[in-house]
Amino acid sequence: MTEPDASSGHGTTRRRLLFGGAAAGLGAAVALTTDRAAAGQAAPVPDTTGINGAVAHLFHGAHQSGIATPVASYASFVALDLNAGINREALRRLMRVLSDDAARLMEGRGALADTEPELATVPAGLTVTFGFGPGFVKRADGPTPAWLAPLPAFGIDDLNEAYSDGDLLLLVSADDQVTVAHAVRMLLKDARSFATLKWRQDGFRRAYGSEVSGTTMRNLFGQVDGTTNPNPGTPTFDKVVWSTDGWMAGGTSLVLRRIRLNLDTWDEVDPTGRSFSVGRDISTGAPLTGSRESDEPDFEATTPAGHTVISPVSHIARSRPVEPHEVIFRRGYNYDVPPSGDGVSESGLLFASYQADPVRQFVPIQRRLDEADLLNTWTTPIGSAVFAIPPGCSAGGYVGETLLA
Repeated sequence: MTEPDASSGHGTTRRRLLFGGAAAGLGAAVALTTDRAAAGQAAPVPDTTGINGAVAHLFHGAHQSGIATPVASYASFVALDLNAGINREALRRLMRVLSDDAARLMEGRGALADTEPELATVPAGLTVTFGFGPGFVKRADGPTPAWLAPLPAFGIDDLNEAYSDGDLLLLVSADDQVTVAHAVRMLLKDARSFATLKWRQDGFRRAYGSEVSGTTMRNLFGQVDGTTNPNPGTPTFDKVVWSTDGWMAGGTSLVLRRIRLNLDTWDEVDPTGRSFSVGRDISTGAPLTGSRESDEPDFEATTPAGHTVISPVSHIARSRPVEPHEVIFRRGYNYDVPPSGDGVSESGLLFASYQADPVRQFVPIQRRLDEADLLNTWTTPIGSAVFAIPPGCSAGGYVGETLLA
């Protein structure tokens, strides 16, 4: 049976969805804001073409936004833990409200109870993506994918619970930090009766328009990061990323690893040593056996002394696929926070990996990096989380309805 539309003027109202009917004490301000939003529903969606031609992305579709869409300059990964007593019906209400507001914000409209709607008028390529942790799926009484669990323990890990796991993920990205901040706040206001904040991790890349579109990201080591990514819209990408199983069909998985980069000791390594550790020329991104970033590495090429040009324990040698299915899609972000000790930097990488099955695709790569990777001298994973990213939804639907409906 189809539930009444959350934005309609009758049936199940939005406030009842949020609070299960307990709307007492909301106050006149919220009532006035809701009236304003309802009155504006019939108005045309504003022109969302922004500076430099940045356009709004669509929330509704077969897949969620923020995966195959062009990567934005800023992102906030926000994990929530569900409150006690939140059941399947409550999760349905929550996801209807979150989906409704995400769609509005991505169109450049204020959330339904938005007290600062003027901050929503510049979507700046905004995307909102929702992910479910094991705890969410358990509360939903749904079948849990075999891979939806914390990753195996790795010897290089020094994980902090403050950056790990979680029941519900909100991933908000855009080319403008004001847009990100406002969208995150609106979605957290929607969720505050259902869940509490577990962690928030903010990341950045080069600002929109500062580089030629399609330029591979550099992390704060100066290393190009993502050279061999599959291209969205291709059969290879579809096979690597999208699930075809059950309620996850059209969805994917996200592995998020917070990796601390020890820039203070990396500073001591000269460009030749850096290039040798990575297996690519640090300045151009070309493999040590090539001249361009796009050149295929030759792992068998040797020096006059008989040594391989690309070290077998370099990063690219350890991360390359051994089996055809060991391919992932990366959308990483840098982070930089105030240092807590005597060092100059507390910086790193939010390594976001998307794949249909992380156990089959991601874990084998990580095991090889754990066993031997020259970059391990300067990198330490300090956070880890795995989320199921369900498929998208149609207009009038909500993300997660394949699990919750």
